[in-house]
Amino acid sequence: MPSHSVRFDEETEEALEHVCKASGTSVSVVLKRGVLALRDGLASAKTTKPFDIYRALDLGPGGYAQAPAPHAKRAVAEIIRRKHGR
Repeated sequence: MPSHSVRFDEETEEALEHVCKASGTSVSVVLKRGVLALRDGLASAKTTKPFDIYRALDLGPGGYAQAPAPHAKRAVAEIIRRKHGR
């Protein structure tokens, strides 16, 4: 079984001692339970994907589009002409 060495700040060390005393278990058992609880929490946590955020945005009809996709080249040229006054 692997052995690990961990350093805690004072606050974490006090919390660990408190949990050990309150539960009547050893440091090893408390740390094992903590790691397993964190693993289970991560497994059940909902992960937000970029598309979920995009889907929630309300860009209105057509979003930010300046022209329909089939006319994109022509639209880009027109936008550049307007921008530069040519």
